[in-house]
Amino acid sequence: MISMPVGLPGLLAFGLGLALFLIALLAARQRATVPAVSGGKRDARSIPWIILQGVGIFIAGFGPINRTLDFWSARALIDGAVVLLLMLAAVALFHWSSRAMGRNWALVARTRGDGTLVTTGPFALVRNPIYVALALFMLAMAIAYGHFLQLVLAVPVYGFATYMRVMSEERVLHATFGAAYDAYRARVKRFVPGLF
Repeated sequence: MISMPVGLPGLLAFGLGLALFLIALLAARQRATVPAVSGGKRDARSIPWIILQGVGIFIAGFGPINRTLDFWSARALIDGAVVLLLMLAAVALFHWSSRAMGRNWALVARTRGDGTLVTTGPFALVRNPIYVALALFMLAMAIAYGHFLQLVLAVPVYGFATYMRVMSEERVLHATFGAAYDAYRARVKRFVPGLF
């Protein structure tokens, strides 16, 4: 594994972003603890893809960290600023998305018997904003740790797992919301507004 030189600013920025991300994750879990009314649908087939997404993120962060850049060097400060911006964007997008989902948020593909199709907030722009947030998180970690080259393997693994997880979720959403979901899917792209 090749580890490019990094500085403390990037590592500190990533650490701060990670702490904020964990707080946003705990808040999402808290909002989603409302007991569900029966009648929802669940697809456990998404579990292997959740694990593979984690493997992709792990690949981006795995290996030694070569912290040899001087704290005040231009490269260390620029890396720190980029990592901070990516992490703040990831946290903000995750928090905005999980708040929009409210009690509908879950790790495994499922709908609630009393759930609604969420098409507001970031879901008005893309259908899978949380996966975009996780991709930003992975990129920030690779930069902060000096593992940018590992993205050559991490991105395809994460991308494939995300695609498969999305397929599982789309089956559940179509089975639950039918034509309303089909209209939403035709109107809003998966990951990049207006493109993809």
